[in-house]
Amino acid sequence: MTATAVFTARALLLDMDGTLVDSNAVVERIWRRWADRHGLDGDEVMKVVHGRQGHASMALLLPHRPAEQNHAENARMLAEETSDMDGVVPVPGAPEFLAALRGVPHALVTSADVGLSTARMAAAGLPLPDVRVTAESVGASKPDPEGFLKGAAELGVAPADCVVFEDSGAGIAAGRAAGMRVVGIGPRAAYHRPDAVVPDLTRVRVDPAADGTVRLHVG
Repeated sequence: MTATAVFTARALLLDMDGTLVDSNAVVERIWRRWADRHGLDGDEVMKVVHGRQGHASMALLLPHRPAEQNHAENARMLAEETSDMDGVVPVPGAPEFLAALRGVPHALVTSADVGLSTARMAAAGLPLPDVRVTAESVGASKPDPEGFLKGAAELGVAPADCVVFEDSGAGIAAGRAAGMRVVGIGPRAAYHRPDAVVPDLTRVRVDPAADGTVRLHVG
């Protein structure tokens, strides 16, 4: 995008992978190995897995497999991901963006579990928001809106007053389904028509107002 979009909000809901943390290297390694084990095309698998909990991705990719098996394999993969931080770095602008949110209501809403989200944020050198909605917090993975709605409720802010930051199709769909505006981060986001899209967080300026709102300059 070339023009700057301006959003006024009372709270921000932030995805982690691809939005705050660049974990593409490890996600590619682990999911392509999984694809090989199951005789699936790695490129097609990578089109599905971003933004979703692992067991939800497996359900789409192996639709006839029992859910119990997906959950069991997902637990093993989460352990593998949590022990692999090679190449995990902050998305450009993420440290400054999070620093600008001090005093602004915001929450992390991620498909990762507590262990993985804590490890990846630490590996990227980023502070964890006080309010966090992780895989353990919800009954349904993105693109279901449950996580974003729960984040808004925990912050005490109406969904319409929230802005979501997301990189994936599943996450953007979840934000929309929650009745929120969505800022897309990175190249994946552009394909899913968020309300605005930027290459990274260096293109977002946070301007808190005296009335408790925050103006976001995106572009």
